[in-house]
Amino acid sequence: MSALTLRPITGPDELDLFNRLPYVLNSEIATDLDAGRRRLEWLWLALRGDRVVARAGWWSRPGDPHPLLMDVFDVAGDPGDAVELLAAAIPAVTPAGARPPEYLRFVPTDWRTGPRAWMDTLVRAGAEVFVERLRLEWRAGDPVPGDSGRLLFRPMRGPDELIDLMTLVLNGTLDAHSRAGLTRTTAAEAARAQYRDELERYESPHDWWRIATLPGGEPVGFVIPAHNGYNSVIAYIGVVPAHRGHGYVDDVLAAGTRRLAAEGAQRIRANTDVGNTPMAAAFARAGYRTVEHQVDMTWR
Repeated sequence: MSALTLRPITGPDELDLFNRLPYVLNSEIATDLDAGRRRLEWLWLALRGDRVVARAGWWSRPGDPHPLLMDVFDVAGDPGDAVELLAAAIPAVTPAGARPPEYLRFVPTDWRTGPRAWMDTLVRAGAEVFVERLRLEWRAGDPVPGDSGRLLFRPMRGPDELIDLMTLVLNGTLDAHSRAGLTRTTAAEAARAQYRDELERYESPHDWWRIATLPGGEPVGFVIPAHNGYNSVIAYIGVVPAHRGHGYVDDVLAAGTRRLAAEGAQRIRANTDVGNTPMAAAFARAGYRTVEHQVDMTWR
C-alpha cells in the first residue's frame, strides 16, 4: 500500500484532483476561490499514491482571514486515513485557541437510508450532530404570496432599529444556533454581531429589507431578502414576541418573497431547523418546498 500523504492542494491546477470525489458543491469551488470565499490552503487531500482517499475543505465570507465553516468532507478509503487528515488539517486552518469551525453537509431528504461514512468518521474524530435543518426553495412560476393588507412595510430607519428588533426576536427563539449563542452572550450583543458579521455584508441592496408594522406604525417584525452570491435568499425573518400568535409571520414572509420575485429571482432559498415547526409550516404555506436537508456538526 502506498504511503499516506496529507496536504493542501498546491494550486488551481489541482482542483480536478480535489474534485475527484463527488459532492454537490464541486461546481462552486473554483468560483469560490476567485471570489475569496476559499483559499488553496483550506482545501486538503489525503492521498495514497495518486488516489484521493479523503478530502476536507473550508469556506469563509469573501476576504475573511479565517474559515467560518467546514463544508466539504468526503471519505473514499480507510476511515482511519480520513481521521488523520482531519487531525492534520483542522489545526492548520484554525486560529490558535479558537474552536474549530463547525461542519455542515447538504444531504437528500432521505439521507438516513444511505451511506454515512462522512458522519461516522467525523464522530470518530470528535464531532457530534448539533442540528438538522431544512433547505427550502421557492421557484419562479410558483404562486407569489399576496398581501393580506394586515401589515404595512417600510425600509428600516437605520441599523439600530433593525438590531433592536433582532434583539427582541431572540426572546423565545427556536433556532438552535441562536439558542446556543445566547448561552455565551446577551441578546443585544448577539444581534449586533449578526448584523455586523452577516447582514451588513450582503452586497444586494439593503433597501430590499423591510420592517413590518401595524397600521398605526408599531413594529411587528422584519424580513431580510438578499442575494448571498449564489442564490436569492430569505436571509432572516422574525416577529417580535409581543405580536406572535397572530399569523403575522405569513405576511412578513410573503413581503420578502414578493420583493425577490419582483427582482426576477428564479429561485429563492431559505433554511430553518427541522425542530422549528412553526417556521417550517410558514414556509410551506408560502409555497416553499423542501429540496434537501442540512446536517450541522460541532466539535466536542
